[in-house]
Amino acid sequence: MPDRKLIRPNLRDYKGSPREPREAREVKEEEPSGGTGGAFMPSRRKQVPPEQTNAENFYYLKQMGAKTPLVVVLTDGEEIHGWIEWYDRDCLKIHRLNESNLLVYKHCIKYIFKEREA
Repeated sequence: MPDRKLIRPNLRDYKGSPREPREAREVKEEEPSGGTGGAFMPSRRKQVPPEQTNAENFYYLKQMGAKTPLVVVLTDGEEIHGWIEWYDRDCLKIHRLNESNLLVYKHCIKYIFKEREA
């Protein structure tokens, strides 16, 4: 199989309006922007936000440490009372008093709230 080279077009070629000739765009790019001392400053792109903020993990750790009594409401409306014993990427282990502990998948949880807020 022959080696294939990936060819990427230069994005500077596509700056400006599509009807403006390429030479005119190049002249505009070389003009200094106001107040920069004659240097061309390219526009900065907005940073992409992180995909995961770890806020969910922080919340679970805080509730686990304090053994906060929670109510877990499932998508079918059933309520589970207990506290989070441990969690992973896909599920929570809910510790309940006088009842068996439950392993609940996160995709089945509608919402969670503290029991004393009910």
